[in-house]
Amino acid sequence: MSSPDTAPAAFTLGDFDFTLPPELIAQHPAAERSASRLLDGTGQAPVDRVFRDLPGLLLPGDLLVFNDTQVIKARLFGEKSTGGKVELLVERVLTDHEVVAHMKVSKKPPVGGVIHLAGGCTATLTGRWPDEHGALFRFRFSEEPHSVMQAHGHVPLPPYITHADTAEDERRYQTVFARNPGAVAAPTASLHFDEAVLSALRERGVRTAEVTLHVGAGTFQPVKTENIAEHTMHAEWYRVPASTIAAIEACRARGGRVVAVGTTSVRTLESWARSGQTEGDTSIFITPGFAFQVVDVLITNFHLPKSTLMMLVSALAGHQRVMDLYAHAIAQRYRFFSYGDAMLLARA
Repeated sequence: MSSPDTAPAAFTLGDFDFTLPPELIAQHPAAERSASRLLDGTGQAPVDRVFRDLPGLLLPGDLLVFNDTQVIKARLFGEKSTGGKVELLVERVLTDHEVVAHMKVSKKPPVGGVIHLAGGCTATLTGRWPDEHGALFRFRFSEEPHSVMQAHGHVPLPPYITHADTAEDERRYQTVFARNPGAVAAPTASLHFDEAVLSALRERGVRTAEVTLHVGAGTFQPVKTENIAEHTMHAEWYRVPASTIAAIEACRARGGRVVAVGTTSVRTLESWARSGQTEGDTSIFITPGFAFQVVDVLITNFHLPKSTLMMLVSALAGHQRVMDLYAHAIAQRYRFFSYGDAMLLARA
């Protein structure tokens, strides 16, 4: 597991704050994936573009690295034997029908307590996770967990999206190349890609590769300490295939740039570069002062104030530059967060 980096004392939580008008929080995706706006922050001055312009902004020989995780229908509703309502958000599936989940309930059941889920499946509480003091809970399902979620689960929309999940969310809160089930939040920068953009990138001579990072609900966890070095990052499982490592080496050899699609791809690539581990859990915390080893360019959405993702993009592109770009985006009425618009950043 990667160890967190110590953030420079010069930056505190307040340095990553900004005022966002609530109406700029996108509640629904753009009508077409690639019709989202794209703020090009790679030059001296910000340029307002459309996402389908992306192929022309990259160079032949560049390597795009996508996160191919697939969002699972991880939100399950049920009730205790006493009739009390329960909401589970499955964070990860273990072996032997066991899962790790967040639990929302008025009074937590004891170990051995049974939750009755839709479709007749039962979930028996077996303890906490990752240890007896952990914030998450272990449950043993009476049926195979992925099948239960597929049949009776709900799309785990982020907390700032106010509507209940719909068929549109099931389709659009998922990338067009998702193939490895396990995420409870989408790698949102990838949501803008459609087949037309992918085809134009191939014609441009831009190569692609994949990593997997199963995004956890901890990605929405607020930072509560003014000293950001005291924040404890959540752990997420990742994998870097041998083919992707070879693609990165070939990209470097031809003088191309590694373009990470989303902060999850950044976390995966830099975790691998630091630890040498191609698979495992990472709790890497990327803040200003971080020494990037792999990523040259980043495609990302607009993130929450005072979030670890604001710290990551500031580490890559420079704190003042990012804050200036966010001020421009707000003035130009860009759409924010998961269903919002995108930006293109180069490493400072």
